[in-house]
Amino acid sequence: QVQLVESGGRLVQAGGSLRLSCAASGRTFSSYVMGWFRQAPGKEREFVAGISRGGARTDHAASVKGRFTISRDNGKNTVFLQMNNLKPEDTAVYYCAAKGNVALRGDYDYWGQGTQVTVSS
Repeated sequence: QVQLVESGGRLVQAGGSLRLSCAASGRTFSSYVMGWFRQAPGKEREFVAGISRGGARTDHAASVKGRFTISRDNGKNTVFLQMNNLKPEDTAVYYCAAKGNVALRGDYDYWGQGTQVTVSS
């Protein structure tokens, strides 16, 4: 099992940047595919980005492609989400997640508690 703790969310103006971090503990971090999801008020949780165990493969949702970048540091048991050119529609609670199989999308097994990102216009 793995425990996940997100950090880095805050209020930011449109056009600004944030970097979210997710620290993992428990079983070997590098054995997990990692992902970021978000949930805005009144909306379903949606996939934002995923990264393979070694970091060679990434996948980003169309709505964030070119603005957000997922990365990981297996030596520090941490996954990141660099968010640039933020828009008000990016406002949501952002969740870090982990899974054991190799697909970057689909169902994830373990979840963090979430971190709030608010983008003001």
